Amino acid sequence: MSLGSWLRDRPAFLERIYQGAEWLFRRLDPLFKRAGYDRANRWLRKPEDWAKQVVFDCRMCGQCILHSTGMTCPMSCPKNLRNGPCGGVRANGHCEVKPEMRCVWVQAFERSQKMNVYGAELLWIQPPVNRQLEGTSAWINMLSGVDKETPKGWQ
Repeated sequence: MSLGSWLRDRPAFLERIYQGAEWLFRRLDPLFKRAGYDRANRWLRKPEDWAKQVVFDCRMCGQCILHSTGMTCPMSCPKNLRNGPCGGVRANGHCEVKPEMRCVWVQAFERSQKMNVYGAELLWIQPPVNRQLEGTSAWINMLSGVDKETPKGWQ
């Protein structure tokens, strides 16, 4: 078992780490703002990508909702669904597109049940992913508010 899969099976522990990281990033926000969010994004993007890839099999969408999906990255769904499941979940809980893979949304549901603070957020309707933010730091996007902005051309 890899470190990432071991950690993913402990969503309450990851939830506490997330809360600590959010607290830290909010305290560092004045520094990031002074340096400029673009510069801060360049500093954080690669370490964030590495850590999230190891632990969550993250796709760096730039609009992280791990805390709302049982600490399961919804972008690892073959259909890239941010609200799921798609309706194609097999009877054994596996994905219709990749039968060897457990459905991301089945995992998200199971893991959200083990969370203490954010578990109920699984029921929230998430906006579609803004592809313009792919490859950027979700923490910086959260601090700057760009992750909540409606992309040009959307209503």
